[in-house]
Amino acid sequence: MTSQVLVGCSPDDRGDDALVLAALVARATGAAVTAANVHPPPWPARGPGSVDAEWLAFLRGRADEAVRAAAARLAELGVPKRDVAPHVHAHRGSGRGLIEVAEETGAGLVVIGSAPRGRRGRIAVGSTADQLLHGSPVPVLLAPRGYGAEAPVRLERLTAAYWRRGDADGPLAAAAGWAAALDVPMRLLTLVLRPPGVAARFRDSGEVLERQRERAEEDLARAAGLVGGAPIATETVTGVGVGKALAAVDMLPGEVLACQSGHHGPLRKVFLGESSGKIVRSAPRPVLMLPRGASRG
Repeated sequence: MTSQVLVGCSPDDRGDDALVLAALVARATGAAVTAANVHPPPWPARGPGSVDAEWLAFLRGRADEAVRAAAARLAELGVPKRDVAPHVHAHRGSGRGLIEVAEETGAGLVVIGSAPRGRRGRIAVGSTADQLLHGSPVPVLLAPRGYGAEAPVRLERLTAAYWRRGDADGPLAAAAGWAAALDVPMRLLTLVLRPPGVAARFRDSGEVLERQRERAEEDLARAAGLVGGAPIATETVTGVGVGKALAAVDMLPGEVLACQSGHHGPLRKVFLGESSGKIVRSAPRPVLMLPRGASRG
C-alpha cells in the first residue's frame, strides 16, 4: 500500500512509541521511512514580536538532533539505514506540517504517538493528532501511550471496525489492502451498542438488541464476501458504549485496529467522526484511520 512511511519524531516517549510502530510497519512492508520533526517558523517580518536568529537556530538545532536520534533508533529497530531519511520542516502547526511533509515526500502513511497527557495503553488526541485527523490525505496510524515499551515482535492481525453505510465498501477494500501489505490476517468487527438502562425501560429490549445483532452479523457476512481472497474472520460484540464493547474484544499483542473516517468529512481526507473518535480514544492497540472514500488502490 505504501513505499514511504512518514513518522513524526519528538525527543520523548511518545516519539519512541511512533518510531517503534513505524519500524514494525516498515519491516512488514519493506517501505522506506522519513523521520520528520516540525518546528515553528520565523515570523514573516521583523518587529517587536519576531523571533530572533539565535532562537530560530536553537529550534532548528533541536529539530536536527531529534531526527538524527530518530534515524539511529530506527536502525536499532531493524530498519536499514539506507531506507531512513531525516527531515526537518517549519510550520506553525505540527500536524499540518506533517501533512505538508507527507505531500512533499509522497508518503502513503503518517505514524504518530499519543499526546503525553494520555492514559497508558490508550490514545489521547492532542493538537498534532487533531490536525492530522481532520485533513490528512493519507491514512494516519496512531500508537497508544507506552507502546514502545511493550511492543510486539511483529504485527499479527488487522481488525477493521465495520458498520454498513453507503460509502463503506471503499474503506473496506483499503483495509484489506493494508492487511495484505502487512502480511497479516484480517478480521471485521461490528460493535452493537446498548444504551445505558435500556433494559429497565423497555420489556422487549433484549429482542430488539438481538435483532440488531443478527442484522450486524448479516452485514459482516456480506462485507467479508466482498473482500475476496483469504477467508475473513468476523465478530459482533455487544456492549454499553464503545469503550466497554471494545474491552470485550479479544486483541492480539500485534493487533492493529482500522477505522473509517466520518461520512460528513471531506472526500479523500481523514476526518474523525463521533463513532471513530470514540474508537480511537478507547482502543488498546494502534489505530489506523483511513481517509473518507479510501480504496484498495
